Amino acid sequence: MTAATSFHHRTTLSDIDIERLVRSENADDRAVATHKICRVMERGRLGDTDRAAAQEIIRMLAQDAAELVRRALAVTLRTSELLPHDVAMKLAQDVVTVSVPLLTFSPIFSDEDLADIIRSGGPVRQIAIAKRETLSEVVTTALADTGVEEAAVIACANDNARFTDGGMNRVMDRFGTSEVLHSVLVNRKTLPVSVSERLINVVSATLREQLIAHHAIKPETAVEIVTAARERATLDMADQAGANFDPQGLARHLMASGRLTPSLILRALARGHMPFFEHALAELSGVPHERTWLMVHDAGSLGLRAIYDRAGLPGRMFQTFRMAVETYHTLQAEAGHLDPIRMQERLIERFLTQVPFAPREDLIYLYERLDRDSRGRRWAKSPEKSANDLLKAA
Repeated sequence: MTAATSFHHRTTLSDIDIERLVRSENADDRAVATHKICRVMERGRLGDTDRAAAQEIIRMLAQDAAELVRRALAVTLRTSELLPHDVAMKLAQDVVTVSVPLLTFSPIFSDEDLADIIRSGGPVRQIAIAKRETLSEVVTTALADTGVEEAAVIACANDNARFTDGGMNRVMDRFGTSEVLHSVLVNRKTLPVSVSERLINVVSATLREQLIAHHAIKPETAVEIVTAARERATLDMADQAGANFDPQGLARHLMASGRLTPSLILRALARGHMPFFEHALAELSGVPHERTWLMVHDAGSLGLRAIYDRAGLPGRMFQTFRMAVETYHTLQAEAGHLDPIRMQERLIERFLTQVPFAPREDLIYLYERLDRDSRGRRWAKSPEKSANDLLKAA
């Protein structure tokens, strides 16, 4: 007794359906029978024995010479967990009318399966996978590395497609001149700071306004970046990113683009971005972050000097950096309970009163920071010295 006839005894399939499936030479008849049989199997409550019999039927159908039959199988079982993994992988390499429905919807494929198909399957299959309802970082990384532009854009348009910061920057590396990609990224719910910064430099004025509105980038920040005052704008965006701020990702991005400068690092440190300072030193020195952290926080001034010199930062600025680190540690011990904005205000004020020999342009910048918070409002009055008092003292 064949799997089809054995399964028939426990289902509502008619003898005509079985006859069509097993004996008909007409592809249309076999396709109709395939559709009906697959629906019955999918909707039935199958025990282990019936499930095994059903999957043998599916394997038989997947070998049919007629494309129409295999397509009927793929379309009917495109969302089914009954489809055997080996059959799904076989049909993924079939003609596009058969493979696309499964690649777009089937839950049978693992993330690694999809990534492998992206790397070897060609544009049509890449686009089909990009259209899936959700995409993991494994899959989007494969799309970012090897997918065609249309597939990458489709994935970026899906807020349920999770990207690593590196993956999204890779998309920008490959397709950064695409206006369609610009529009899609601007309208994503969240963007890495490094990608937001890159977009501001290349998008149209209209999209720049949308980027500012959707990703909490102040208009003056965008203008500053476009007019080359990138350092302060980069740090303003870091403030605005809040909990979404990725200090390691930003440090790597700035390092790769040749913009991880001493003045930017000092400004970041004076504004309380200690994790960014640590990652910046790690990137510049080639020392792992864990060891860099120990040298900054746990090895005294000699440890800080060692990692500072290895990072290649200017010797003349070391005392300024050392004072900034000490100020940060002191204030953390005294007032670690403060909210981030108030903490930043106190840190800048304390730093400015102790380090009058910092570069003048950095001092001017930090004085300006005392007059506004990271959302563009003026700082609230502090019981310590005001910005005007500090300016007079300088």
